[in-house]
Amino acid sequence: SHPPGTPLPDSLPSELRQLLTNLTQLAPFPAANNSLKLHLWKLSYRLWNACVDFSNAAAIRSPSSNRSSQNVTKLRHVAADMLSLAVDVVGVPSPAIKSASFYYKTGLAWQDHKIFDLASTCFERATDLLSKLDVSKILDAGERKLLLDLNLARSRTAWEISDKNLALTLLNRSKTLLFGSSAHFKALANQFLAFAKAVLSRNENNGSFNDVLKLLNEALNLCEKGLSISRTREETVEIKELKSKTMRFISAVHLQNGEFESVIKCVKVLRENGGEKGDHHASLPVLALKAWLGLGRYSEAEQELKGMVVNKGIPEGVWVSAVEIYFHAVGSAGVETTKGVFLGLLGRCHVSARAALRVVHRVVGDGNGIEGLRTRGKVVAELASDERVVALFASEAVAKERTAMHAVLWNCGSGNFRLKDYETSAEMFEKSMLYIPHDLENRVIRAKGYRVLCLCYLGLTQLDRAQEYINEAEKLDPNIICAFLKVLFHSMYGTLNTESFKICLQKNDHCGATNQIQKMISCLDFTPDFLSLAAHEAVASRALPVAVAALSNFLNFYNSGKPMPTTEVVVLRTLVTILSQDLDKEAEVLKFLKQAHKRASELGAESFFGKGEVGRRERNWFAVTSWNLGAKCGKEKNYELCAEFLRLVSEFYSLMGDGQMEENNVTICKSLIMTVSAMIASENQNTTPLPDAEVKHAVELLERAGKILTSLSVGNIEGDIHFIYVLNAYDMHGRLNNL
Repeated sequence: SHPPGTPLPDSLPSELRQLLTNLTQLAPFPAANNSLKLHLWKLSYRLWNACVDFSNAAAIRSPSSNRSSQNVTKLRHVAADMLSLAVDVVGVPSPAIKSASFYYKTGLAWQDHKIFDLASTCFERATDLLSKLDVSKILDAGERKLLLDLNLARSRTAWEISDKNLALTLLNRSKTLLFGSSAHFKALANQFLAFAKAVLSRNENNGSFNDVLKLLNEALNLCEKGLSISRTREETVEIKELKSKTMRFISAVHLQNGEFESVIKCVKVLRENGGEKGDHHASLPVLALKAWLGLGRYSEAEQELKGMVVNKGIPEGVWVSAVEIYFHAVGSAGVETTKGVFLGLLGRCHVSARAALRVVHRVVGDGNGIEGLRTRGKVVAELASDERVVALFASEAVAKERTAMHAVLWNCGSGNFRLKDYETSAEMFEKSMLYIPHDLENRVIRAKGYRVLCLCYLGLTQLDRAQEYINEAEKLDPNIICAFLKVLFHSMYGTLNTESFKICLQKNDHCGATNQIQKMISCLDFTPDFLSLAAHEAVASRALPVAVAALSNFLNFYNSGKPMPTTEVVVLRTLVTILSQDLDKEAEVLKFLKQAHKRASELGAESFFGKGEVGRRERNWFAVTSWNLGAKCGKEKNYELCAEFLRLVSEFYSLMGDGQMEENNVTICKSLIMTVSAMIASENQNTTPLPDAEVKHAVELLERAGKILTSLSVGNIEGDIHFIYVLNAYDMHGRLNNL
C-alpha cells in the first residue's frame, strides 16, 4: 500500500525480516498445511511485484538514491527467503526453479550495489535449490538458461572479490550447462572475454599475458563451437562479431607483448574471413600499422596509413592517433606521407579543427637538426595554408583551436628564426597570420606578426618587403617597437656608420663600441632613436657597459624639449636593471636612482612616472628596487650605501599620494628607522663620528618615523622595529642634547 512515488522507510525491510525470522522458526511446515504454503507464495509474489513497481517508478521519475534502492533490494531478498520456506508446495509447477530465480535476480541486484557477500549468499541459495534437480530432465529453454546464468553470476562475484581461481573454476564448470545452444556458447564466451579485458585494463603485465591469452583462446574456441551449431542467421552474425572482437583483443595482447608477427597473422585472418565481408573494424589498420612499425617495415606501415583514407568507417580520433603513431616512429622521413593522408582525409570526410591541430602539432614536433626542422616547416606551411584547413578554423566555435594553431605555427617560425633560417621562418610567420581574425581585438597580434616578418626580411636583406611589413604594423599598432625597427631599416639604407659599431660588438671591443656611439651622435642625420637601437644590440650581445653608455647619452636629450621615442622613466628603469646585473655596480645604480628621484621632483610625479595605476607601479618599482639594494648592501656590510638606498625608499613613496597610504607608511617607517641604523653601523665600521649635520638629519628621519608609528594601526608594525626605533632615538637625541 506504500505509494511507489515516495521512498521506502528504512524500518520496513527490517520489520519484514524480523517477521520472516519468526516464521522460519516454525518451518518446515507439515505437508497437510499446503494452504499456508500457497498463501506464502502469494504474499511473496505480491511483495516481489511491489518491488518491481518501486524500481520502475524510480527509473521513470529520476535515478533513486543508493539507500532507497538498497531498501528495495532488501525487500526482494525477503520475498526470495519467504518463497524458499514453501518451496515444497503442491500445485505449483517447478517451484524450486521459481524460487531459485528469485534468489538469482536478487543476487544480481546486490551485485549492482557492489555488496558481493549478499550477492554470493543469494547465488549459493539458488544453487542449493537447483542442485536437488536432475539437470538432464530440464527441457525448458528459459530454465536451462537460468542454470547457466546463475553459474556465470557466481563466477563474476568470485572475480569481484579477487577469488580468481573459483571464478575460473565456475566458468569451466559452465561448459556442462551449454545444452547445445549457440546462445549459451555466446554467453560463456562473452564472460571469458570480459575477464580477459578486466586483466588488461588493470595493466597487470607481470606475467599476465599468458593468462589473458588463455582466457581469450577459451572465448575463441567457444565462438567456433557456437558457430557450428547456430541455426539462424542472426545467431551466426552475433557469434561472428564476438569472434572477431575476441581476435582483435588477441592481436592487441600480442602487440602489447611485442609479438608483431602474430599481430599481422591475426589481422590477416580477420580481413580474409568471409571474403569481401571480412572484418573491417577501425582498429585493424592501427594494429597492423603498429606491428609493421615494430618490425621496421615502414613501407607496409605507410600502406596501412594510406588505406585509412578510403575506409570511411574509421572515426576521426582513430586516424589522427594513427598519424601520430606513424610520424613518431618514422620522423621527418614521413612528413610527405602524413601530409598526403591528411589532405586525402579532408577530401572524403569532415575533419574537425581539433584533429587538424593535432596533426600539425605532431608534424612540427621538435625537428631533427636544421634540415629536419626546415623539412617539417615546409610541410606544415603547405598544410596550414590549404584553403580547406583554414576553413576549419573560421568559426568562433573553434576560437580556442585557432589560437592554438597560430601558436604552433608561430613557435615553428621562432625555432627557424633562432637557427637563422629566415626564409622558412618568414613562411611560417606568414602562414600563422592566416589564423588571426581581422578584427579590432586582434589588431595588436597582427601588428606583432608584421613586425616579426619585417625582421625576417631584414635578415634576408629584402628591404622592400621589410619596409612593407613595418608600415603595415605601424598602421595597426604604432609604438616604440615599430619606431625601433624603422631605425634599424634606415640604418641599413642611411649614412650612419652603424656597421663599425656592430663589428666592435662582435669583437667584444666595448671601448671601441662606446667610441662609435659618440661618433654617431655627431652625425648630421643622427636621431636619438639610434641610441635606442645601439642599446638594444648591445644588450643582445651581452655588452652591458656599451648599453649603459648608449642609454646614458640617451638621457641627455630629454632636456631638449623635442619628442622622444620613449619616456625618461623607462630609460632610467632600463639602466638600473642593466647595472643591477653586474657586481659592484651599486654606486652607479644609486646615481641613476637619485637622478630618477630628482627628475620626478622637478617634473612632477605624474609627469615623470605616469598617471594612475601605471604611475604607481613605476614609482613602486623604484622604491622596491631601492629597498632590495639597501638590504643587499646591508648584508654585505656596505652600510654607507645601505643608508643611501634606504633613504631613497621613503623619498620615492612620498612622491605620490595614493589609496595605499597605510601599507606604504609601514614601508616608509621601516626604511626611515633602518636608514638611521645603517648610518650608525657605518659610523662604527669607519670609527669616525657622524658629523653634526648627519646627526640632525638622523633625528629628523626618526621624528618622521615616530609620527608614522603613532598613526599606524596596532599590529601593522613588528615589535622589533619599535625596539630599534627606541634605541636609535635614544642614541641620536642623546647626541643632539650634547651639541
